[in-house]
Amino acid sequence: MPNIRRIGAHLSTSGGVEKAVERAHGIGANTLQVFSGSPRMWRRTPLEKIDARAVKQAQEKYDVTPIFTHALYLVNLASENPELVEKSVSALKHDLQFDAHIGGAGVVVHLGSHQGRGFAAARESVARSIKDILADTPKNSHLLIENAAAHNGKVGGQLEEIAWILAKVHSPRLGWCFDTCHAFAAGYTLAGINQQTDALTVIKKLNLFPALKCIHINDSKDALNSGRDRHANIGDGEIPRADLKQFLHDQRLTLLPIITEVPGIDGNGPDAENIRRIKSLVK
Repeated sequence: MPNIRRIGAHLSTSGGVEKAVERAHGIGANTLQVFSGSPRMWRRTPLEKIDARAVKQAQEKYDVTPIFTHALYLVNLASENPELVEKSVSALKHDLQFDAHIGGAGVVVHLGSHQGRGFAAARESVARSIKDILADTPKNSHLLIENAAAHNGKVGGQLEEIAWILAKVHSPRLGWCFDTCHAFAAGYTLAGINQQTDALTVIKKLNLFPALKCIHINDSKDALNSGRDRHANIGDGEIPRADLKQFLHDQRLTLLPIITEVPGIDGNGPDAENIRRIKSLVK
């Protein structure tokens, strides 16, 4: 029996996470990413208000699985500001509890910016914070580091930085997520003969495939190595369609869930047309 690709989107949880599952089915998706609350506020929704049973029932009804959670945008584990790091750690602990509560597949996080200090100056404190988060959260929850667009000191712009953190923390509950737009903005190509910039070649060299748990498929509004994190609808941006197609057909990626976070044709977020475009790429 052929493998069914899990292709989904980041969608609104208005009305409950179970409604997001229903919305995913409505646009032709069979996997999902959500926020546990507002991405631009520290305040989180109490877990007791999340109907995990209703979420599970909706998943079974619509065959939408797994569900990923995206951490809020305010998180910065690489900051020199102790208060900001403390808030970030607390928020991520909540999100991992949310992940376990709904039976999710992991919390995707941007680690934040070292604000010009350099990765070497921030990496030890980032690793300590992650160890703290994992030690104080359910054993069935997972944290997934997302690669960054490599601008303004963002940690994870270079895949070597993710490899260093994974090795330092050394936990089966810590993995990572690859975003095509971010990689393109950081100077990585999705297909090509230059082994220095080809993302899949670098991932293999760094032995990052075992910890890779999710793919974010987003086109880019900006050129290669722009350093700008601006998503475009699939096929409407600067990443060559042939490169996206070749990337998605790599046998090392075919079992990984695919999530898109594009603006949408009407500007209202991921939609059926973008899901259709992704499905056409994986045929």
